[in-house]
Amino acid sequence: MRARAPAPAGARPGTVGRFALAAAVALGLVACAGTPKKSEPGASGQGARASANGRKVSPYAPAQEDPNTRGHYTAGGLYRPGVADSTPDHVPDVDAIPEPEVVAEPRSAVGNRPTYTVLGKRYRVMDDAHGYVEEGRASYYGQKFHGRRTSNMEVYDMYAFTAAHKTLPLPSFARVTNLDNGRSVVVRVNDRGPFHEGRVIDLSYAAAVKLDIVQKGTGRVEVRALTPGEEAPTVLAAQP
Repeated sequence: MRARAPAPAGARPGTVGRFALAAAVALGLVACAGTPKKSEPGASGQGARASANGRKVSPYAPAQEDPNTRGHYTAGGLYRPGVADSTPDHVPDVDAIPEPEVVAEPRSAVGNRPTYTVLGKRYRVMDDAHGYVEEGRASYYGQKFHGRRTSNMEVYDMYAFTAAHKTLPLPSFARVTNLDNGRSVVVRVNDRGPFHEGRVIDLSYAAAVKLDIVQKGTGRVEVRALTPGEEAPTVLAAQP
């Protein structure tokens, strides 16, 4: 279940970030996931590309805000609890999507309150992400939130490697590793959630595909914060 934190101080009314899936999100995602079609190599049909500086460029156009996703939440509660989340009909070509570069970024002006409360529980945002590492279950969110403002007022893009976390500063970076198969991905944390017992991070749909947790809806992961110039050690997958 992904709940919504209260609107950040100074945020525009009705544009609070996407803070949670509905109570049935895990079941909804699993049901919707099914066996989607393999990607036609990307939304733009281009596959992996390189920019002038040689860096990989995503074949998927950046998400634009969808005004229809504004509002429709209960402060400190859920976003559209009666509407199930869903996944696209095709699987994105995650090998063509570049992982975010871990760089020093200023703290977002919104979404970083020292403390906030969701569903009656109080959370304290970390002053610094350095040294953070935690194991737990990861979930993900998809089309229901695509084009909706995140808690730091960016736009959620299910075709980018991003994530929601309850207490990491926004933005920050982390390497998320699936402890059952060893797959990993670097994500940029720009949202709050998941507000569900035992879950430590909510991944974008693309990141969930990269880690191969879409079919199950959740996965056992390690989340390790990254800072510029730092690389997380390799995490080995558990033996069957």
